[in-house]
Amino acid sequence: MTSSLRFRAAVVSIVLFAAFLGIWHLATRPTAATTTMSPEYAKLMGLTATQGKSAMPGPSDVGAKLWEHLRQPFYDNGPNDKGLGIQLGYSIARVGLGYLLAVIAAIPLGFLIGMSPLISRAIDPFIQILKPISPLAWMPLALYTIKDSSISAIFVIFICSVWPMLLNTAFGVAAVRKEWINVARTLEVGTVRRAFTVILPAAAPTILTGMRISIGIAWLVIVAAEMLVGGTGIGYFVWNEWNNLSITNVIIAILMIGIVGMLLDQILARFTRMVTFPE
Repeated sequence: MTSSLRFRAAVVSIVLFAAFLGIWHLATRPTAATTTMSPEYAKLMGLTATQGKSAMPGPSDVGAKLWEHLRQPFYDNGPNDKGLGIQLGYSIARVGLGYLLAVIAAIPLGFLIGMSPLISRAIDPFIQILKPISPLAWMPLALYTIKDSSISAIFVIFICSVWPMLLNTAFGVAAVRKEWINVARTLEVGTVRRAFTVILPAAAPTILTGMRISIGIAWLVIVAAEMLVGGTGIGYFVWNEWNNLSITNVIIAILMIGIVGMLLDQILARFTRMVTFPE
């Protein structure tokens, strides 16, 4: 049954993708040559507009350009001309470091909040005030105090990643069945050992769910952060190619952002399934 469902879902996905490509191709196919376009508008839109071609590239144009990027993903011709692989590498590194710092901070604090009602009530007002603040709102303050754009982007990733992990960890720890904790206390299991042998395995699926949410938010935020700070990264690549009016490269960057985000999500989803067991 499961394999049959997967096969049918794959067929439907392929049909939908083919339909999308077909609609895209029809929407961007050449039309009659434009003769009444003003020179200023023609200069803005590019030479292709004066020849009756769509300003939006078609799937064949994007595919050809994507193949060029995949053939040389790590070329470096200067500050504003780096391969797509290098730009993605910078973004993934920033996300990875900021995310790791969030894990180190959020999970222990989440354990403390989940295990102690006193700490939970004391810290909750601070969480409720800081959590709704947009991560990008911290960027000016980070740039002013840190004075380094790359580290500021990592700080923003840390800020946006910490809250889902913290709240999910606290919820997962607090929701562990009291019978299991009482049995551990009856066997005179210490607090630290109880946290690692009873609470952590029980709360692991919830903790990893929070980590999965955080990695998705972090990958969303890094694109916007890199647009602000510039220099390197896939967000800067998108903004730089827009300034160059290279819509083809913008579409390719959007595609790469989606693929990398999907891979990061699937890695965390895999870990979540590994620690989830039926009771």
